[in-house]
Amino acid sequence: MAAHCQFCEKKPQTGRTYVRRGLAKAKGGVGRKITGKTKRWFKPNLQRLKVMEANGHVHRVWLCTKCIKAGKYTKAPKQSQVAQIRKEIAEAKKK
Repeated sequence: MAAHCQFCEKKPQTGRTYVRRGLAKAKGGVGRKITGKTKRWFKPNLQRLKVMEANGHVHRVWLCTKCIKAGKYTKAPKQSQVAQIRKEIAEAKKK
């Protein structure tokens, strides 16, 4: 799988998970204590999407869901409609 979003370059980041025990002071305990730290990866939510460029070329790219929701790319139409759109683009360039 691709490791980063091809638009915003969002990629996996390192971090830690903490294991704690004890009762919080606010609840009457002596406080929470950290008993373990484990390294881990925070991975972006990447989706594979067919995208049409301005010149009519269709590509599959990995995009994060944030870019998809923001509408930074336009999804490619159905295969049967691609040829028609390419003709329209070619005609627009001739004019």
